[in-house]
Amino acid sequence: MKKQKLHELKQTSLRVREHIIRMSGNGGCFIGASLSCADLIVYLYKEFLNVSKENLKDPKRDYFFLSKGHDVPALYGTYVELGWLEEERLKNHLKTNDFIYWHPNRNIPGIEFHSGSLGHNLSVAMGVAMDCKLRKQKNKVVVVVGDGELNEGSMWEALLVASAYKLDNLLIVVDRNQFQANIQTEDLIPLKPLAKKFEAFGCKAKKVNGHNFEKMDEIFKTFPFEKGKVSVVIAETVRGKGLPSIEKRADRWFVNFKEEEIEQLLKELHGAKQTKLTSETIVAR
Repeated sequence: MKKQKLHELKQTSLRVREHIIRMSGNGGCFIGASLSCADLIVYLYKEFLNVSKENLKDPKRDYFFLSKGHDVPALYGTYVELGWLEEERLKNHLKTNDFIYWHPNRNIPGIEFHSGSLGHNLSVAMGVAMDCKLRKQKNKVVVVVGDGELNEGSMWEALLVASAYKLDNLLIVVDRNQFQANIQTEDLIPLKPLAKKFEAFGCKAKKVNGHNFEKMDEIFKTFPFEKGKVSVVIAETVRGKGLPSIEKRADRWFVNFKEEEIEQLLKELHGAKQTKLTSETIVAR
């Protein structure tokens, strides 16, 4: 990957993180998981997916599904950077005059399907991938899922069907930030060895650093990983990436920061010394 392209991706991700942080007040958002998958979503839209503002209705476009819908601030922020969504609209987050809230809504151009309840969009993506195969089209169908979401039985049922129909146009990206809500995944329902579990269901799985654009580029360019098999990328990420004061913190999965705290976090994102946040922002959900 050329240095100029790498710099562009890093700067885009930085701006997406700024959008996420600004959306963490006035009702709040799921900041930790949104920050963990920001680099993944930026890479997919900027470098991997054949989808643009001009071809959003073209049946031959690539398809993207955010199954872990609570990470939608990262998607909204990416849409702003792509020019699909006006930045001013992000101020409507959780307001009744717009469709921008905690989960994706199809009234936002680019959103393929609603998501919120975990475990649903892999089945939807699998159905789209099957339809594309039947039509003999070359679309890529990508779905980003959470590692905690893998506790849903519907995920593995969808994999059984996808493997049975040899849907090698389907790519599952796991945001492996090691947390499910306010507990570590391995302390709740252990997922390891995750790659072997996917391969036992007929997939071909690879691991990658989900914050390293060059490594992601190397992996994603080899898609499909094996003819006749669903491809899986297990992207190892850090919850709260970019904000050391909240990284890997179980209690910062959903936040509702005050305006002055948001300003502190924006400064921290740009390298300022960490400041203790005093707001009681933890919400049990």
